[in-house]
Amino acid sequence: MRVGIKLWIEAEDGLLLGKGRVRLLKAIDRYGSIHRASKELGISYKKAWHQIEDVNRHAPKPVVQRKTGGKNGGGTRLTPYGRAVIRWYEQLEGACRHFAQQKWDAYVGEES
Repeated sequence: MRVGIKLWIEAEDGLLLGKGRVRLLKAIDRYGSIHRASKELGISYKKAWHQIEDVNRHAPKPVVQRKTGGKNGGGTRLTPYGRAVIRWYEQLEGACRHFAQQKWDAYVGEES
């Protein structure tokens, strides 16, 4: 058997990160655009925009920076802190999954 987990990080006043928001941040990093990232993930631009606003509001430092359009066009990019947040989330998720699997295997082994 394989153990699955759902991990989210909460700020005092709301959700900072979960798997969906991490996927959105990674897509923004890949495309440099909330619009393209939302299309890739099959969510509305409005939903993606609100999620990014929430992440930036709840994080201690900016995770995403937006550049308004103009001669060279606009865009959205992750800050170095934003890339670090993704890395930390994925490392924590892996460690939690590993721990949960070990515990489950031990419990099941005790019952055999």
